[in-house]
Amino acid sequence: MSLPLMDEEFLTNPYPAYDRLQAGGPVHRMLLPSGLKVWAVVSYEESRKALAHPSLSKDIDASVQLGYFDREMSEGGTPRLEHSSVGQHMLNMDPPDHTRLRKLVNRALTARSVKRLEPVVEEISTALLDAVELRAAESADGSVDLVEEYTAKFPVQVLGRLLGITEEHFPVLVSLTAAIMSNDNENAGANMARFGQHLGEMIRLKRADPGEDLVSALIQARDEDAKLSDIELISTVFLLVVAGYETTVNMIGHGLRALLNHPGQLAELRADPSLIPGANEEFLRYEGPGNRATLRFATEPFELGGVTIGTGEYVSVLLGSANRDGAQFACPHQLDVKRSTTGHLGFGHGIHYCVGAPLARLEMEIALRHLLTRFPDLELAVPDAELRWRKSFMMQGLERLPVRLHKG
Repeated sequence: MSLPLMDEEFLTNPYPAYDRLQAGGPVHRMLLPSGLKVWAVVSYEESRKALAHPSLSKDIDASVQLGYFDREMSEGGTPRLEHSSVGQHMLNMDPPDHTRLRKLVNRALTARSVKRLEPVVEEISTALLDAVELRAAESADGSVDLVEEYTAKFPVQVLGRLLGITEEHFPVLVSLTAAIMSNDNENAGANMARFGQHLGEMIRLKRADPGEDLVSALIQARDEDAKLSDIELISTVFLLVVAGYETTVNMIGHGLRALLNHPGQLAELRADPSLIPGANEEFLRYEGPGNRATLRFATEPFELGGVTIGTGEYVSVLLGSANRDGAQFACPHQLDVKRSTTGHLGFGHGIHYCVGAPLARLEMEIALRHLLTRFPDLELAVPDAELRWRKSFMMQGLERLPVRLHKG
């Protein structure tokens, strides 16, 4: 099955294509933009199975060493290897290594631990929105790009506090994150290497001057307890930066755009802000931050959705499709902030469920509450059709979100 994965129509609205795929069955053979042959899982039921299936491994480095990656790459394809100087993190591992690394970061990202960050997150959001209001007042038409001025800065500053990353590192890390999440497969290895070099230098400075932050705790685990290697340390910080930034910036942008295009739903949240946490789960279902989960490969043949997945074949779970499956969610293309979205796959499922989900939820809740309370007349400054999306099949995100804070 061929999909126009990188044309403007698909990037703007992939759901008609997902509907066509679902109508043809739950699992399809497909080519990724890199040329890698995969089994694409599009239904909710089979996606949930695949995300936790014991015959699917996340150890992509092992699949490369076994020759599966080269075998499944189509002629003329451009390999984008997941294994690299920053690839030895929990998302690319199976137990027991996955369990070992996840335990090291999980303590700082539990719901209880994240709750203690709430005053800091509130402070960051308030300061950024002060600057947003000033920028809008200086604009000739009263508009401001919320991606540039708020949603892109918010998670970076929160991560800075959590991880102990100082502000001078932000521009480089954000730029490299955007490059890695794009479909620039030819430069992916070089970009990952640059990211690893920058993190290595940052960790060197942090080791000499540790603080009360997660990176310092990971360095201590490396130096005193030998619970992770040097490359695992760098890779874990890489994962926390990239996933922590990409997930939140896209979540906030998608949720806000959805609300501004559904004034009835927006009015309900303004009338009853207690609905915001539940609404955030609906935003994750309706248009989550990721188009697909990271790759898995079969360690043995098994059946999924009526097809046989062969040993060494890759599986890509299309999260955006699964979360719009009418067999699981009634009226799946309808936004409903009061919907029960129990079991949505916006943060994944199984042992690789997003470790930073509690923090992402807190950031999203505070962002929406602040924006809707502070700017009751918030509206799009351009027609929705003029919004443009980043060219990435992995993550789905807006390039810009021009809004007006006040009417007239």
